[in-house]
Amino acid sequence: MEQNQYGNQPGQQSFAEPSISAPVMTLGQWFITLLLMIIPIVNIVLLIVWAASKNGNPNRSNWAKAQLIMVAVYVLIWVLFAGSILGILGSIG
Repeated sequence: MEQNQYGNQPGQQSFAEPSISAPVMTLGQWFITLLLMIIPIVNIVLLIVWAASKNGNPNRSNWAKAQLIMVAVYVLIWVLFAGSILGILGSIG
């Protein structure tokens, strides 16, 4: 069988592996990251900074984006729950 310049047979697609490799965050780096998340206000600021960072570790950036999405979901659930409780209490009185 004939092969093309990529080593594939005609009609076959080639899916290249991504060549970008992020450095693995060490246990110490994750420990410090999670320790900083305990501090009020600082945690939200750092999540926004890490999520928006282009030069930082992409693993931490993706983790920060996921955490911000989870915070948004929790706030939405809390607002819906509090609104329903206030609606029930308002209808009673």
